[in-house]
Amino acid sequence: MTTTESIPPTPGSEAARPVPTNVLGLRGEFTDPLWRISVRLRPVEVELLRTEPLRRLHFVTHGGASTLSTLQSYSRLEHTLGVLALVAHFRPEDELLRTAALLHDIGHLPLSHTFEGIGGLDHHAIGARLLRADPIRPALERHAISAGAVAAVLDGEPLSPLTGRSGLMNLDHLDSYVRSGRAAGHLDADPAALLSRLDLTDSAVSTDPRTAAVLVALVRAEARLHTSWDNAGPVSVVRRLAGRLLDGGTLTPARLARLTDHQLWSAFEACPATRAESHLIRYEPHRLAVTLGLAPEESTGWDFSLRKIYRSAPLVDGRPLEEAAPGLAAELAALSALPTDFHVRWSGA
Repeated sequence: MTTTESIPPTPGSEAARPVPTNVLGLRGEFTDPLWRISVRLRPVEVELLRTEPLRRLHFVTHGGASTLSTLQSYSRLEHTLGVLALVAHFRPEDELLRTAALLHDIGHLPLSHTFEGIGGLDHHAIGARLLRADPIRPALERHAISAGAVAAVLDGEPLSPLTGRSGLMNLDHLDSYVRSGRAAGHLDADPAALLSRLDLTDSAVSTDPRTAAVLVALVRAEARLHTSWDNAGPVSVVRRLAGRLLDGGTLTPARLARLTDHQLWSAFEACPATRAESHLIRYEPHRLAVTLGLAPEESTGWDFSLRKIYRSAPLVDGRPLEEAAPGLAAELAALSALPTDFHVRWSGA
């Protein structure tokens, strides 16, 4: 006798199921593929994931212009959800902190940090404005969450593991370093096992000496990426191209700030002043020559300087790195010797 359970469903009678990594909240749960943390999404988080500012981050690469020459191709939304997963792991009941984690990067420009400072653009200031505008503010209000309260958390008031103290590793940094390390092949540890050895002390990431060495190695690898040909060359070119669009009136700073990566490349392609070099940086980047130091004005090419090198430190058993592991502290301090000034030009071959 055939039972009801053995009868196959009529085609079309069942809804297709979204996968665990679905980023729209369709499952009511999100599983981060790096940390392997399953997050039971709250109603406000589901609603925010469906707003334009959050959806846009799916089309902005976290690694910026270095995605042209490396495999740092994951999105700013992937990082955002990773930070949410970490906050949900360490502070599962803190709805305000979880909300802030989801919104902490909504102000990022196309190619993430690549255009910081151009036309006075600052992703923190842009994000603060977006928090208080449609559609974010009304979405928060429908769940009795104040946009001002979220902004305060992002400003570090009060101190939280999302922002933390200057120079110390917070959850935002942690996800960036580990996710970048995985993409670059520098991550030897299993992220889930790594997470089991981490804690929070005074809103900073704290761990044992051995795991601290793993984290410091990832910080150093990220700094080397930022000061490499793969970052300095492409970033310098793309910033030049954006400057031409702004100087020529093709784009305003406000419009540039809200483009996705694809829209930016389309804008470069559409403008005669940027079309040729845009093609070069995408399809012939090997022709870029990058040398250390600034060059005399009469030389061909252009100079480029990095704005900053990221190097936050974990605590070791709740103590500052300088006290608990001076050797590791010295490794981070040595990053100050990395080059930040470059000269870039196009070679003929």
